[in-house]
Amino acid sequence: MTRQDIYYEIRDYVNITLGLLLYTFGFTVFLLPYEIVTGGVSGIGAIVFYATGFPVQYTFFIINAALIVAALRVLGWKFLTKTIYATFALTFFLEVAQDIVRQPDGSFYRLLGDGNDFMSLIIGCMLTGTALAIVFMNNGSTGGSDIVAAMVNKYHNISLGKALIMVDLCIIGSCLFIDTFGPFDLRCKKVVFGLCTMVVECLMLDYVMFWQRQSVQFLIFSKKYQEIAFAITQATDHTLTILDGHGWYTGRPTKVICLLAKKSESPHIFRIVKSIDPNAFVSQSAVIGVYGEGFDPIKVNVKKKVK
Repeated sequence: MTRQDIYYEIRDYVNITLGLLLYTFGFTVFLLPYEIVTGGVSGIGAIVFYATGFPVQYTFFIINAALIVAALRVLGWKFLTKTIYATFALTFFLEVAQDIVRQPDGSFYRLLGDGNDFMSLIIGCMLTGTALAIVFMNNGSTGGSDIVAAMVNKYHNISLGKALIMVDLCIIGSCLFIDTFGPFDLRCKKVVFGLCTMVVECLMLDYVMFWQRQSVQFLIFSKKYQEIAFAITQATDHTLTILDGHGWYTGRPTKVICLLAKKSESPHIFRIVKSIDPNAFVSQSAVIGVYGEGFDPIKVNVKKKVK
């Protein structure tokens, strides 16, 4: 393992830890005190806690341990090593955070006060959705339904948010059959709130991940196209294509650089172009998706050719 690989691994673990801390904050401060049901293993833990008082973190740990063993062959050690770390870390964070927000009478402190259940739901799910995206973008997982979603996403072109929705529907719907939640109308309210948490959290997850992975296309017109092309390939490790063009007004042939890159790389590419040719003409446009080497893999099933 090179020094750069070690740096990337350390960076992943640091970012995963930050994501777990954000998830813990959103869950224990905004969702747990208002008895809001969520999806995933955390949601199962919350349902068990509301019904029996059994600690959330212990249910979370037991279920994740079973899922990790089941998913080891599909996802591999590299993915699951970080998942195991996230499982232990989140179990610890949840236990500490609950002790902090717990009041002397055993109830949890409600930061937004009584009667603000829905506002707490919105804020909490925005935080937990962002936290899940941070963990996923750094090659990790919080375990539970995230493992199931990652397994689906590995072989099918289904976004992580949609995969989580399919898994979480069953978890949230189970509230209708638990008598300890009170009368049927109160159970229906919990299910409705749970569906809202699922939508907000998954939309936030997809939004953050799409924003991070969004790609753009550059068309660069410059007489110094060779210098610009060399500088871009050296600085970004991206390949590019030189297109033949013809100027309508000048009637002269020209060369056009066509480049696909991540949106986050745009300022760097603009700086390279401007430093070489301040008079260059640059067109930047957003693209729906870029698939292939260096970008997202193509996840479709191809039928075998019949001889």
